[in-house]
Amino acid sequence: MSPARIIILVVALAAGLGAALLASGPSKAPAPVAKIEPAPTVPVLVAASDIPVGNTVTAADLRWLDWPLASVPGGVIRKDEAPEAEKEIAGQVARYALLGAEPIRREKLIRTDGTGFLSAVLPSGMRAVAISTDSRGANTAGGFILPNDRVDVIGTSREEGGRGNQDYFSQTILRNIRVLAIGQNIQERNGEKVVIGETATLEVEPGQVEILTQAQKTGSLSLALRSLKDAGETAQSTQADTAMTLVRYGITSKSAKP
Repeated sequence: MSPARIIILVVALAAGLGAALLASGPSKAPAPVAKIEPAPTVPVLVAASDIPVGNTVTAADLRWLDWPLASVPGGVIRKDEAPEAEKEIAGQVARYALLGAEPIRREKLIRTDGTGFLSAVLPSGMRAVAISTDSRGANTAGGFILPNDRVDVIGTSREEGGRGNQDYFSQTILRNIRVLAIGQNIQERNGEKVVIGETATLEVEPGQVEILTQAQKTGSLSLALRSLKDAGETAQSTQADTAMTLVRYGITSKSAKP
């Protein structure tokens, strides 16, 4: 082989080797994998399922749920602070309805200590009075008044007029009164049919008990449902209107209060 061919072959081999090295390029180190540390959590006592108002809470109604420590709501029961909370809570009564997985708060429960639920939830200084209502709902806004609604109490009485005719007098005797129960129902559940009871239990002040009792004896009582927007007003026992509704011979008119 001639020297010229040998030189050409060497140059070609060198060029091919250089091209191969350039194509492969420098070796790259693998990208570092970021480590994600899980956020710290703390077990929080929650309702295992829906707990209706008035139900006695059992151990099966409670469970611990890991909650992000940075977003634990105030007032909830944490396992690191009350490890025996399940035993403490069991046997108490739900003062308000609780939803499944809702954190348990002590202010939503009450220990009845053998007393009835209604007396346990009745605010200090208040009284519960039951009045008779029309079983068809005629005296309770067609049966749409439910526990915790606000109502006006209207008393209707009659007097004998001339020639045996009867005069009917209607007057609002109490305003903005909270309904505690309708019949024996002390709660409202979503999707449940309205049950019309024979009685309505109202939350009143001690001085209003006599007003209701006298009005019940001297006539009939009706309930007028109030708007939720009026719920913030103070309950009144003054016979606020300056006139009474007078129904005489089937004709309605206003009569000045005596």
